[in-house]
Amino acid sequence: MTRGPNIRTAALTGLAPAVWGSTYLVTTELLPPDRPLLATTLRALPGGLVLLALGRKLPAGSWWWRAPVLGVLNIGAFNFLLFFAAYRLPGGIAAMIMSVQPMVVVVLAALLLGDRIRALHALACAMGAGGVALLVLRGTASLDSLGVLAAVGGALCMALGITLTKRWGRPADVGLLTFTGWQLTAGGLVLLPFWLTLEDLPDGLTGTNLIGFAHLITLGAVLSYIVWFRGIERLPAVAVSFLGLGSPVVATLLGYLVKGETLSALQLVGMAVILGAVLLGQRPPGPRSGETSRNAPGSPAAPAPPEPSADPALSAPPDRSAAPDRSRPARPLPENRQPVRVPHDRTDADRPAHPDR
Repeated sequence: MTRGPNIRTAALTGLAPAVWGSTYLVTTELLPPDRPLLATTLRALPGGLVLLALGRKLPAGSWWWRAPVLGVLNIGAFNFLLFFAAYRLPGGIAAMIMSVQPMVVVVLAALLLGDRIRALHALACAMGAGGVALLVLRGTASLDSLGVLAAVGGALCMALGITLTKRWGRPADVGLLTFTGWQLTAGGLVLLPFWLTLEDLPDGLTGTNLIGFAHLITLGAVLSYIVWFRGIERLPAVAVSFLGLGSPVVATLLGYLVKGETLSALQLVGMAVILGAVLLGQRPPGPRSGETSRNAPGSPAAPAPPEPSADPALSAPPDRSAAPDRSRPARPLPENRQPVRVPHDRTDADRPAHPDR
């Protein structure tokens, strides 16, 4: 059963996907149209530079290449593909495709972290995908091949980013804010030349656009990624991946509350199924390969220590101070020698009386 601290950590970590669930609405309603690279770069780079300035610490050693790899997977490539899919696909289709991400994490955690695949996690994966399908799919939805590929690529990037972040951890002398700043900055710098080369600058930014970018930079990037990376440190990678299923739920609720979209009974069933999948996904993975948990059901019990023998002679240690064995006959003395009386053989009657007695 999941412990109390893990429940609180999971609830806090789940706020990040909840915030990301608003990305579909912010992208379509508040940002300039057809600018996925602009949205991704401005979402990551400003906040990353602020955190980097506050931390005043650059990557060292192997983190010179690890930080950019994580920044590309968790921030740069993932967000670009997410925005690209959001521009070219209905939000429901994009969310449905992205829901395969926990399945990928289950496999990667087994390969890279040594976690065992549990039947409950496989069931949770199926429930998550089915719940998202009930929640967002519509019969009239059209598919765009590039949008589908972008959504699949985004799911793969997020899954690999979660797994590698869990495998590599965080340097002991680096704070969480600085660690987040490394990745946001790396992701933004990788995207910057592509944005400047492949996209034209918008004619102008409206007040609505500025509100949308402010939301993406603060809540959608800095605060949410700090919470997200904290959760990856404290929770199993598989448990974190299932929390991402909260994004389509929030996207659907915002569509109902803000855009006046309908919310059917089938969608409510889908939300309940997704919640069940998230709860099942919080169960810890089995013992790692080559390890046997002492408390895991079905594992061989440790051998019990030998019980002490009932015979005191066998269990008690030998007494080396005992008197020697006198059962054997004494060695005969020569004729010219008289036996010497041993003092401890004398009785109290043979001893002279003490003057004080």
